[in-house]
Amino acid sequence: MLKRILVVALCCAALAGGWMAVEPARVSALDNGVARTPPMGWNSWNKFGCNVSEDLIKSMADAMLTSGMKDAGYQYVVIDDCWQVSRDAQGNIVADPQRFPSGIKALADYVHSKGLKFGLYSDVGWKTCAERPGSMGHEFQDAAQYATWGVDYLKYDWCNTDTTNAQAAYGLMSAALKATGRPIVFSMCEWGTAKPWLWAKDTGNLWRTTGDIKDCWDCKAQYEHGFLTNLDLQVGLESFAGPGHWNDPDMLEVGNGGMTTTEYRSHFSLWALLAAPLIAGNDLRTMTPEIRDILTAPEVIAVNQDALGKEGARVWKQGDLEVWSKQQADGSRAVVLFNRGGAAADVTVNWVDIGYPAHLSANVRDLWAKKDVGKFSGNYTAKVDSHGVVMVKVTP
Repeated sequence: MLKRILVVALCCAALAGGWMAVEPARVSALDNGVARTPPMGWNSWNKFGCNVSEDLIKSMADAMLTSGMKDAGYQYVVIDDCWQVSRDAQGNIVADPQRFPSGIKALADYVHSKGLKFGLYSDVGWKTCAERPGSMGHEFQDAAQYATWGVDYLKYDWCNTDTTNAQAAYGLMSAALKATGRPIVFSMCEWGTAKPWLWAKDTGNLWRTTGDIKDCWDCKAQYEHGFLTNLDLQVGLESFAGPGHWNDPDMLEVGNGGMTTTEYRSHFSLWALLAAPLIAGNDLRTMTPEIRDILTAPEVIAVNQDALGKEGARVWKQGDLEVWSKQQADGSRAVVLFNRGGAAADVTVNWVDIGYPAHLSANVRDLWAKKDVGKFSGNYTAKVDSHGVVMVKVTP
């Protein structure tokens, strides 16, 4: 009990004045045993926004099984903003009784009955981004409620926070989740403004490094950015990720209609190489075979889930042509040959750029084609479609 009082006192003091910003991470050092590989799941926001309901979430949990997503490794079914409407006289958070008539506990039980895990959303501020009740001042109360309901994953946003100190605020909820005794993945959605990669390793399991992703190749809005912008913001952050703590360039837009199949394959390939959380955001019930094949590609997912936990990095760039590489537990390298340009082009990966000697003979396997393409010494070249990728595994 004394330890919990100390945590609350330190965190609240930091929230009030912004001082001693490192203290929450020290006090609430994260050791929750989850997300040893990047989390895989589904979130409601990208496709449905505030149009969430008990029936929708149940049908999406069902579709996780029938679509093959669960078998491919996806676990979490997460309700984003707009499930909550008020607080009761005791300050407890209240779910929308019209949209969730059976209550959140019953819905979590349904998701669990499918062999899946259940997630919810809240916000550091007094209101969420959609102006629903946030968790400010109710952190321990909310965490305890989530644990009672059977929550396995919490996405924690950053709207309506004013001058709140990000490190202190996220440290406070981290301590609250830890105090429940339930292992809950803590997804910090702070948008990268306070450079969480520098301090969040002991606070959360994943932290946003970007603003919200938009379902487009290369576009910008006030708070949203296209795939290329969020990708570029990952360059240089690879050393901060590892088992239990991941950089998060935001959820997947694969299948939502704003990009081509080729572009979605690039999006998925690079998120896999980045060891980013693979959180689908499309309607799983109506996926085309092409979209299902992207989201469930076994050899690409294996790169993302590799036990070494290394984040991939861009190792070569010339104009619109790039090479990205990720070290894997078996000593191999996963490599993405990427073409941002408007016409097909040859892209070459040189062994020296991915940490191998130039004379090395290595087997190259095409991960999307699921076939070995031969042995090569020094380098490998492939023709890459416009806005496309060739993704290979290079094994000495």
